[in-house]
Amino acid sequence: MPKKMPRAKQPTKSSPPTTLPEPNLRRATKLVMQLMAMPGRSGQEAQVARFLRDSLRRAGAPARSIHNDATHKQPQTPGECGNLILTLPGTLRGGRRLMTAHMDTVPLCVGSRPRQQNGLVRSTDPRTALGADDRAGCAVLLSVALEILERGLPHPPLTFCWFVQEEIGLFGARSVDKKLLGRPRMTINWDGGSPAKVTIGATGGYRIRIEVDGIASHAGGAPEWGVSAIAIASLAIADLHQSGWHGKIDKGKNHGTSNVGIIDGGEATNVVTDRVVVRAEARSHDPAFRQRIVRQIETSFQKAVQAVKNVAGATGSVRCNGRLDYESYRLRDDEPCVLAAEHAVRRVGREPIRAVSNGGLDANWLTARGIPAVSLGCGQLNPHTVDEALDLADFHDACRIALCLATANEA
Repeated sequence: MPKKMPRAKQPTKSSPPTTLPEPNLRRATKLVMQLMAMPGRSGQEAQVARFLRDSLRRAGAPARSIHNDATHKQPQTPGECGNLILTLPGTLRGGRRLMTAHMDTVPLCVGSRPRQQNGLVRSTDPRTALGADDRAGCAVLLSVALEILERGLPHPPLTFCWFVQEEIGLFGARSVDKKLLGRPRMTINWDGGSPAKVTIGATGGYRIRIEVDGIASHAGGAPEWGVSAIAIASLAIADLHQSGWHGKIDKGKNHGTSNVGIIDGGEATNVVTDRVVVRAEARSHDPAFRQRIVRQIETSFQKAVQAVKNVAGATGSVRCNGRLDYESYRLRDDEPCVLAAEHAVRRVGREPIRAVSNGGLDANWLTARGIPAVSLGCGQLNPHTVDEALDLADFHDACRIALCLATANEA
């Protein structure tokens, strides 16, 4: 006979507790250690999703309350699984609260071997990042859900959503099936940084694919007849750097960033390279200035094409194709999710600090889709580097803050 799952405790309608419930921090630490050790780069989150689902089912979550949407089946976002969503009816009156984090990590995290030392967790493999971004957020949400399911804590209606493919363009939040979220009245997203950091806005990002075509020739016998696509790309990037349009960009009162992140081309040293694909990005809180950065990138590549000619005067060509990854946003100072987040931060003895991010967050697309979302950190340090670490004291406070938000009925 199949093993029968325990039923989650179902308290009757009641008033919220006057004291703050304390989560099982030892278990939360174990969960985050397990999650950070799992591979799961963007599009390959199935193992993480299974772990989350199995943990929820063991705690008594009914199968009908757990859903996967079909984000991963869309042509632009192929992957192993879609967003994982848990919905719970409320035992307290109040609007539904949505709590989110993302399951994927950057490729540098694959192979992470987490180890605790002096209150920090780092990967023992010096070649890998840790994966606290955002497995710490996943663990915070899972810890809260398990506390509620197993202890029968009073709570308003809740939805937990673990997104896929955040790191490559916020695709999980961008494409989530809103019908499965249950019309949340407020949303809190857990990502990087201090648990006291209340992020109320973030920049917008635009990604560009640049195809550079040159003319192939023998690099030893007839290099003068070739047009090097690598030379074209190099001149364009150098021009951007020298004119202040690459990296941190400050042009009067206008600010932003750009980066050339990928150059792919060439197959042999004895052939003048005839094709290179370059991938770049531009960011700014100001949409008009962000477009100005994009135009400058395109102009530099077009200018570089004219600068590289063969002995017959022939040149290469360039094609630029881009898309908006996410638009910038800024929440109102009195947005209910902002006030609720700050209240919860204070209840655990921390002082909230409002911030605006220069990186994209799932909150960008949630807010753009009519679901205003504030973001809180989980104690992650130096994400996307081999120096990444998780501050366990901050992670524990994030678990406390999340449980406070999940069991409160203010706002």
